[in-house]
Amino acid sequence: MSPTRPLHRAPTKGDQPDVNVLIDNLPKILSGFWLTVQLLVVSGVVATLLGTILAAMRVSPVPVLQRAGTAYVTVFRNTPLLIVFLIVVTGLPAVGLQYSFFVRAIIALSLYTAAFVCEALRSGINAIQAGQAEAARAIGMTFGQSLRLIVLPQAFRAVVPPLASILIALTKNTAIAEVFGVTEASYQLDSLVRDFPTALWWLFAGIAIGYMIIVFVIAGGASLLERRWTVTR
Repeated sequence: MSPTRPLHRAPTKGDQPDVNVLIDNLPKILSGFWLTVQLLVVSGVVATLLGTILAAMRVSPVPVLQRAGTAYVTVFRNTPLLIVFLIVVTGLPAVGLQYSFFVRAIIALSLYTAAFVCEALRSGINAIQAGQAEAARAIGMTFGQSLRLIVLPQAFRAVVPPLASILIALTKNTAIAEVFGVTEASYQLDSLVRDFPTALWWLFAGIAIGYMIIVFVIAGGASLLERRWTVTR
């Protein structure tokens, strides 16, 4: 009597070699990073614009604007980002503003990051010699004109490294959007780890490399700008 042969078992997800899991799911991972980059770019632009306005308010000669800018920075710098997300994600629909989770994530990230951009830019403004603003007033420039034409351009040049650090922090903060269903890179990682638990370390390595590439691009761009602006000063 011949021995019983084992029944053939259909291959499962867990049967794939670990590195093949990463390679086979690369399009899915790249789509997640593309969404992460979109969150980073849009939120970074909005936060920079809002942060610039807040910095102008904080150095304004109008006391009401100073207090409003200070209150904004104090509230958002001392509030965890997750709480900001919860307020924006649940609060906007409550007042009748129905936006996608992606848009709500951008709003939350922008509001939070703008407070840090404001403080970095304000430090750059304070580093500029007061005599330049006084000279601008002496030739008839208004506060807004001197800020826009003389002070802010120099302030941005002085705070390139801090702004780069803020953008790097924003890159990592985009991961919180996955909690609210935005299918960015961290969301894709969690999804793949659930499907392929044996490939955990390969998946972690792939996602980590993706984040490192984004960070290196930001740091490299900031270094290039800093060197270029240093030569032109």
